Amino acid sequence: MGEREDENVDIEIEVGMERQGSGALSDDKELSSLREPLLILHQTKRTNNTSQLAVVGANVCSIESLDYEIIENGLFKQDWRSRADTEIFQYVFCKWTLALLIGLSTGLVGFFNNIAVENIAGFKLMFTNNLMLKENFGHVGRFRLPTSLAQMALPPLTGVGGGYFQAFAAYAGCNMVLASAAAALCAYIAPAAAGSGIPEVKAYLNGIDAHSMLAPSTLFVKIFGSIFGVAAGFVVGKEGPMVHTGACIASLLGQGGSHKYGLTWKWLRYFKNDRDRRDLITCGAAAGVAAAFRAPVGGVLFALEEITSWWRSALLWRTFFTTAVVAVVLRGFIVFCRGGKCGLFGEGGLIMFDVNSVNPTYTTPDLLAVIFLGVIGGFLGSLYNYLVDKVLRTYSTINERGPFFKILLVITISLLTSCCSYGLPWLSQCFPCPAHLSDQCPNVGRYENYKNFQCPPNHYNDLASLFMTTNDNAIHNLFSSGSDKKFHLSTLIVFFAATYFLGIITYGIAVPSGLFIPVILAGASYGRLLGNILGSLSNVDVGFFALLGAASFLGGTMRMTVSLCVILLELTNNLLMLPLVMLVLLISKTVADCFNKGVYDQIVKIKGLPYLEAHAEPYMRHLVASDVVSGALITFSGVEKVGTILYALRTMKHNGFPVIDEPPFTDAPQLYGLVLRSHLLVLLKGKKFTKQRVMTGSNMMFNANDFAKAGSGKGVKLEDLDINEEEMEMYVDLHPITNTCPYTVVETMSLAKAAVLFRQLGLRHLLVVPKTPGVRSFSPSLSCKDTCLVEAHSS
Repeated sequence: MGEREDENVDIEIEVGMERQGSGALSDDKELSSLREPLLILHQTKRTNNTSQLAVVGANVCSIESLDYEIIENGLFKQDWRSRADTEIFQYVFCKWTLALLIGLSTGLVGFFNNIAVENIAGFKLMFTNNLMLKENFGHVGRFRLPTSLAQMALPPLTGVGGGYFQAFAAYAGCNMVLASAAAALCAYIAPAAAGSGIPEVKAYLNGIDAHSMLAPSTLFVKIFGSIFGVAAGFVVGKEGPMVHTGACIASLLGQGGSHKYGLTWKWLRYFKNDRDRRDLITCGAAAGVAAAFRAPVGGVLFALEEITSWWRSALLWRTFFTTAVVAVVLRGFIVFCRGGKCGLFGEGGLIMFDVNSVNPTYTTPDLLAVIFLGVIGGFLGSLYNYLVDKVLRTYSTINERGPFFKILLVITISLLTSCCSYGLPWLSQCFPCPAHLSDQCPNVGRYENYKNFQCPPNHYNDLASLFMTTNDNAIHNLFSSGSDKKFHLSTLIVFFAATYFLGIITYGIAVPSGLFIPVILAGASYGRLLGNILGSLSNVDVGFFALLGAASFLGGTMRMTVSLCVILLELTNNLLMLPLVMLVLLISKTVADCFNKGVYDQIVKIKGLPYLEAHAEPYMRHLVASDVVSGALITFSGVEKVGTILYALRTMKHNGFPVIDEPPFTDAPQLYGLVLRSHLLVLLKGKKFTKQRVMTGSNMMFNANDFAKAGSGKGVKLEDLDINEEEMEMYVDLHPITNTCPYTVVETMSLAKAAVLFRQLGLRHLLVVPKTPGVRSFSPSLSCKDTCLVEAHSS
């Protein structure tokens, strides 16, 4: 019997691999590298490509499965029978209270992220802008830095254009310092915080856990690393990291107390199980989306469509409540910050990109253009996912060399990004300011829509208005109406090419980085480009074409429909565009699905996370459960010798063992249930042994809380046991801690049905019993790992 994670020995599974023609066991490295996770690429021996190790963030660490199934043993049943109505009320009240706390905490962190990024990036951009204005006109702009900061300029450079080089040095230097800080945090404190975090959260809610995945150190680095990374000018977003941040906050609040820090209130014990923690982390992930996009309904739907593997109506209410709390918190702080109370933050309302100023009207030719956008988005999205896959595999060979090389890679990408952001606007021409905006063009300050850059007075550089600003402001400019802002074709082409490839090469470095913003930037660029090309032939404003382009690219990369549609509507406050957004999302997803999977599904696979898909593959119907069970059958008697249990725990890494009742306790051998490894360790540490082989029942002096899951992996370990030779010959009763109603199937059940059971019920173990009584006692159990192995070898 094996699990999804805990099998050290190589497993040979007779599942008809030759019949499937899979290349996973082939010696052709070039062919197999296209399908195998990062961990397998550097192994000389070809074994199963689902390992007990996986890449979490930028860190290789051990993984294990989660016990989402309720363990209905004797102690659990006794505990529930003894609970009064007030305790049940406390349990329900605590679930809603924790949902409230998750919403408040995530909202505060989301606001802190926004205010920090806006102020740090705003200072950097205005410091650079003042140096350029001094070169252009001999004085700084209308926005003046404090005297102490203004004196921080670099030593003057002699010669024509020296101020421009000084501005670039300041711009690139600030970016490099911020990028190095983010990389150092990820490389030395919490490597699991690198990347988006959405694949890791998705894997956790599928039943996969790692010690550092949701640790407090990961939360700390995710917050500050994301701030430094976004402020450093990388083509990344803070939306993906906010999902991981919300999940970390929920995990921290749902630990069920801590003996180390004295947080052992009685009501916290209700959440010492994976099932309730899973629900809290689902609320946290949804809250992260709501805080990042200010889209509470979109956060709920994102969790439902993309993140979670199990969902129920009761969880829907709590998740919606959590995201509503986030929206209220953000709204309150945004209102408070208006008027300059929060530095450079506070412009705008709860809607991030309000494009509701123009009433959209569209005709049949416009629908053809929208369909074309969807097709282009599908092709570009699938190509984007393919290139991200290649970049991740390349960066893995660099990151595995150590923290120094991780930081060096980040600095290299930072310099490249700074050169593109500062250098490419020099290729753009200077255009006269619009006549109706003579008093606002060129403008100076944090929210510059008409940047002067190197242009003469009363002229602006439209490419600099996209590059030399924050990513959020660049999206706002692209979504703006054509009557308010004009971008030339060459500008949009250059900006699309730069953001497309910078987004690809930036994802995978050791900084917290999201994929939403790069995808929206690139999609909005080619969407507005198409709108400019159509010109008077279309009734749709170019700002709406930018929105539709962003939707098409999102659908082509992420392969989501409902949640993305609602998020975009909440982002832009334009319900009239709903039919076109729905159409372009459906088309782009359909086209992209013809080539590869969504970007998060691909990342989960190449990281080596054994994700269990929602549907069974067609070939599974040709296999039965007994074909894929792994390892030798290890069982315990209802009353077992201590030495036998200890030997099995030391020699096998299984996390569950069938318990068989035998004479004299029963007339014939029969399956009593399943006992967990963690429960056996607690039982052995308690040393409630007997010299005779007798059933002790409820006289063990244990309670259900003793066997509850400890927080942050602080449970009893095998090394903690101290059992002498005399105790090895004694007996212990396993009946009180054995799950008497585990899920069982006959050995002839198709593997397809077994896989569906694992996914829909959230199982970790599934016992396989013989169809004909008396042929053999019991078959080995089928575990999540067996199912994942077959899926991995066939892909």
